[in-house]
Amino acid sequence: MSLQNFEIISGDSESKVILHVPHSATFIPDYVRNSILLTDEELKAELDEMTDTLTKEIALKAAEISGKKPWLFINRFSRLVIDPERFPDEREAMNAVGMGAVYQKTSIGTQLRKPDPVAEKQLLDAYFHPYSKSLSDLVAQRFAALGEVTMVDVHSYRVNQHPNAINHGQLRPPICIGADAFHTPEWLIEAAKSAFSIVGENYINQPYSGTYVPLSVYEKEAKITSVMMETRADTFLTEELAPHDGFETVVKALANLVDLIQLR
Repeated sequence: MSLQNFEIISGDSESKVILHVPHSATFIPDYVRNSILLTDEELKAELDEMTDTLTKEIALKAAEISGKKPWLFINRFSRLVIDPERFPDEREAMNAVGMGAVYQKTSIGTQLRKPDPVAEKQLLDAYFHPYSKSLSDLVAQRFAALGEVTMVDVHSYRVNQHPNAINHGQLRPPICIGADAFHTPEWLIEAAKSAFSIVGENYINQPYSGTYVPLSVYEKEAKITSVMMETRADTFLTEELAPHDGFETVVKALANLVDLIQLR
């Protein structure tokens, strides 16, 4: 019933960078689609709104042109199946709007699926927990090999805020740099600001805050560092969600960040 919902692409043996791409895919298994209440037209609109379009392609191209190829961990399924970046419990702030690890609501606040604790647990067991464990294992392997690991969490966001959100009224700059108080040291923030400056103005933790770190090491190992790249979609996509000339600029920015991390 369950397919593997992630792929790992090996990098250079001496690379301490892992690019994490959690929200780029649109694939939804048929049995999960059957539990979603939206029509096909409504689902397409929701995927257009919620998918971090072409962030996988950005990460793959950036990896190709980096001095040392980073490792990649890529979600193969839509975030409407499970969102691997949410806490799977009461710690998750987005539970308040029905968009925790298994979304109950859409980006506009309508019902996505019927509340069903059994089905939700099945999705978490089939996809969320194996994803988390495999990413945690990859981080542990790279840490054992090199003594330090830096994750770059690769995202994009739409120009306009979703109606069903918890961070209304914040700035929406070309680049948002997500930082964690424990896992994002100042040198990493400065590296991100430098690398992303070619895309445009950037802000820290606005409109999105934090960055992904495996729960197994969260706030436990300071040499496992992480930073989030949130690129506003119009910097590299047209309104029809096709790449424009800015796509190559965003790729170069991410590759620059990878190289700055490797050189440190």
